[in-house]
Amino acid sequence: MAIVPSKAESAWRGTANCRVCSLRSKGLFADLNEHDLGMIHSPIDHLAYAAGATLYEEGAAAKGVLSVRSGMLKLVRFSVDGHQRIVRVLRPGDVAGLEALGTAGYDSQAVALTDVSVCRIPLSVVHSLGSSSPRLHRTLMRKWQHALKDADDWLADLNFGSARQRVGNFVLKMRSVDDEQLVTLFARDDMGAMLNLKFETVSREISALVREQVLVPQDKQGRMYRILEPQRLLATSDKALRA
Repeated sequence: MAIVPSKAESAWRGTANCRVCSLRSKGLFADLNEHDLGMIHSPIDHLAYAAGATLYEEGAAAKGVLSVRSGMLKLVRFSVDGHQRIVRVLRPGDVAGLEALGTAGYDSQAVALTDVSVCRIPLSVVHSLGSSSPRLHRTLMRKWQHALKDADDWLADLNFGSARQRVGNFVLKMRSVDDEQLVTLFARDDMGAMLNLKFETVSREISALVREQVLVPQDKQGRMYRILEPQRLLATSDKALRA
């Protein structure tokens, strides 16, 4: 089934079969054995969203947690005056909506930055398995700890220092886990919301890195880059840490 182009809808791709999922090793159920999987009695939906689609709204009642299979999504919070603040970017293997396990609601809005594929796991499944399977309980604690550390790192690394330091740190964070020379960026206004910078400033800094041959574009959309001089970005990051 093709990904639905609408920004408001998802494409239901069927019930996920966790036993044969090739991406299970990166997801929430990575450590579960056959006995654990046999205890799953509620359907786990495999969903696809087009870039720009909203997966869930801030404050909405939670239908489940979302294990990201492919693509990237942003977690957004809104100030009282309506300005958005991007608090995290999630990639394959990350879990969105973990806070719902304690509150039954989402504390941010999740929006697809690219075409995204997720597995939606009902809260009842996570609660049931979490209490009966020490393997899932350990995985949940790891994911939760990772989410907290990632949120702290985003605040520390991307909201302090000069514009060059913030952009350099962001590029380093967005490196591919399979090839650290490749980096995926996205719309400059989204990057500006993450870095607390104007999108013109972000565009200027990215253009400067390209001009200085620290980054080499890999597409015409300005989303994919190859890092030629990672030490230049690391030096920028070190300066931010000493500031």
